[in-house]
Amino acid sequence: MSGHSKWSTIKRKKGKADAQRGKLFGKINRLISVAARNGGDPEMNVELRNAIQFAKENNMPNENIERAIKKGTGEIEGVVYEDATYEGYGPGGVAVLIKVLTDNRNRTVSEIRRIFTKHGGNLGSSGCVAWIFSQKAYFAFNKEKVDQDNLLNIALEADAEDIETDEKSIEVTLPPADFEKFKKLLFDHQIEYSIAEITMIPQTTIDLEGKKAEQMLSLMEQMEDNDDVQNVYANFNIDDKVLEGLSTE
Repeated sequence: MSGHSKWSTIKRKKGKADAQRGKLFGKINRLISVAARNGGDPEMNVELRNAIQFAKENNMPNENIERAIKKGTGEIEGVVYEDATYEGYGPGGVAVLIKVLTDNRNRTVSEIRRIFTKHGGNLGSSGCVAWIFSQKAYFAFNKEKVDQDNLLNIALEADAEDIETDEKSIEVTLPPADFEKFKKLLFDHQIEYSIAEITMIPQTTIDLEGKKAEQMLSLMEQMEDNDDVQNVYANFNIDDKVLEGLSTE
């Protein structure tokens, strides 16, 4: 698995994908508010529609969603957030791409630099690693919970760009524009996914083990624990057997 999909799986296993609901809701609030700047009607604003769907999947109350939209459209007063992207290198030269929504760039970049340094990495210049990643629609499935032949047929029908399988899972990637269409196909065929997101997939990966693997997992976790950080992408790979021997608590 690529770094980001590997990290998504690790988070699910640990049950620590922003386990504190308040922290997660805070990040979703920012996401909705920024998306709503381009219009408060989700039927006309795909970015907002996806943000609202993400909020509902995480059981965010409708009143919170409506308030976040109104803050974004300016109907009610709220903090103004701006999006920014930071790039750098983790242990072993792993490429790291960080998407943030912040009301204070100086605070955010200072904290990101600190986290990189603490874990044997460094903050890089704009463009240093972004070229390694491509935006994709990404879906992951538990092999034990799906009809594999049916899923593969649907993925081929949808012109999936890549289908990867291992002992436990199936991963499907498509162009970002096909995200909602494929999701609807899965719903219509009653196929359950474990992960569905528009993400950044690396072209190449770097294998890590030992101390560097531990440092990388800790770096990812601390980045995502930061309130300003929305998403972290990286091109590391850690073998499942190595992963089982690591302390990720």
